[in-house]
Amino acid sequence: MTSENYSSVTEFILLGLTQHPELQLPLFLLFLGIYVVSVVGNLGLMVLIGLNPHLHTPMYYFLFNLSFIDLCYSSVIIPKMLPSFVKQNIISFDECMTQLFFFAFFVIDECCILTSMAYDRYVAICKPLLYRVIMSPQVCFMMIMSVYTMGFLGAMAHTVCMVRLTFCAGNIINHYMCDIPPLLKLSCTSTSINELVVFIVVGVNVIGPSLIIFTSYSLILSNISCMRSTQGRSKAFSTCSSHIIAVSLFFGASAFMYLKPSPTGSLDEDKVSTVFYTIVGPMMNPFIYSLRNKDVHVALSKILKKRLLT
Repeated sequence: MTSENYSSVTEFILLGLTQHPELQLPLFLLFLGIYVVSVVGNLGLMVLIGLNPHLHTPMYYFLFNLSFIDLCYSSVIIPKMLPSFVKQNIISFDECMTQLFFFAFFVIDECCILTSMAYDRYVAICKPLLYRVIMSPQVCFMMIMSVYTMGFLGAMAHTVCMVRLTFCAGNIINHYMCDIPPLLKLSCTSTSINELVVFIVVGVNVIGPSLIIFTSYSLILSNISCMRSTQGRSKAFSTCSSHIIAVSLFFGASAFMYLKPSPTGSLDEDKVSTVFYTIVGPMMNPFIYSLRNKDVHVALSKILKKRLLT
């Protein structure tokens, strides 16, 4: 990732989310609060799943990894974003490429883990008698390893292609992080390979998972419609609704951001779009998956009662 780069640029200036002085302090406090809520929510859900044996099932195994990814995801972005609200935010070339790598790594992980969770729900609802066989611990482990492998390969592809560019068109990044579109605008060499890699990697990790998720939920809805029990239909819908909300938020914003013919759109629009899937999503996911989840409520109440009694 830190191979020799012959550009004249050794550091970048991150402009941040806005240049309006009257918004700087309110936004600093807002995003600081979001980060605290995101860390507490995701870390709390991980601890809850880890401590409660009743939550040691494939569904919560994937949810544990989703919370871990969201925790790391927001930690890669927000701490480096906050200084731009109070001072000039300078990031070195190596730090920028490192942030780009981990950002790409975790965003691809998020795509793949949400897809794995959709498949898990499909098996649970459409093939309940075979659920324990199909979603065995070995299969779940292999799926998680595939998630992180896809993230690593995609992140390496983006970062290696970015490192090979020469940056001599200025060092001001019109963004709050080192993302691909604003970096490409600063290059004074051809970015056609980078644009092709973006389209391929993002296409594989957005279009592919989207098709799998759409197919899974089409089969799930078809199966639910055939259920005679109203209680069974209600439980199935409740189980899937949280995941549908999380998927819609993440895939909708990321597809709008990256699946364009070329990175020539408004960077201000891009910044607003990335806020939804890089900052708002990781904060909301713990609440989306726990507020209507009876298993989580029961597990939390048991742990609280145990703590109060000891």
